[in-house]
Amino acid sequence: MLQINKVKFISIWIFIIPFFAVNVCLYITTNLHVLIEQPYRLFNTFPYIDGGTSISRTARFFPNYLIFKPAMFLTSYLLIKYWILNKQIVNSFEQDHKYIKKFVFFGIASAIALTIHSIFLGIKFENDLYKLFRRVIMLSFIIFEIVAQAYLVASFYSFRNKLKNYINDKILTIKILLVSVLIIVALISIPIISLPGNDFLGFNLKFLKHSLEWNYFLGVILFYLLTFILWKKKI
Repeated sequence: MLQINKVKFISIWIFIIPFFAVNVCLYITTNLHVLIEQPYRLFNTFPYIDGGTSISRTARFFPNYLIFKPAMFLTSYLLIKYWILNKQIVNSFEQDHKYIKKFVFFGIASAIALTIHSIFLGIKFENDLYKLFRRVIMLSFIIFEIVAQAYLVASFYSFRNKLKNYINDKILTIKILLVSVLIIVALISIPIISLPGNDFLGFNLKFLKHSLEWNYFLGVILFYLLTFILWKKKI
């Protein structure tokens, strides 16, 4: 099926592009100090573990935003293509499946939220309403993305017998487990991340928030790497 080949091609780039962009920005911030201004330089941090910085902190200054923003715009475009192609795939196996409209809606909404977040990244405006708006957009992206992923894997699982010649069952199971973990972590961490400031009951949440952000980002895009592996090479 042509759509399956297209989804495989798009999904691997949805993983590679943001992963490359975010980690190049991190590398520049922590190692290539000659390229950036003094206030933005960081030393000896690996935020996946120590939460030493946030993704936006490494991406919002020159020249990093020249890497990050185009990468996110391209990822948003590919996400929209991804969800539309998956709609066609599901329709070819189960016409008018009950989850089609849901995963397409939430998938495209997540891409739009990512675009809006990228546009406003780095724009400084000292206003509480503006800060709330940015926080809501980021949370919307996370929620829409995970809901879309959940509906898509639920769709495939519901007619998995028809897919046995097309997909690797073990990878589908791994995708279901991944989405389940992302949902559980989101339910636990979103109330923490959404708290204004970094202090809560005497605890400094700054490093925990940052570490969660980096690892959650990795978990979300890992879904698309698994999509690439999910579909068999020879159909």
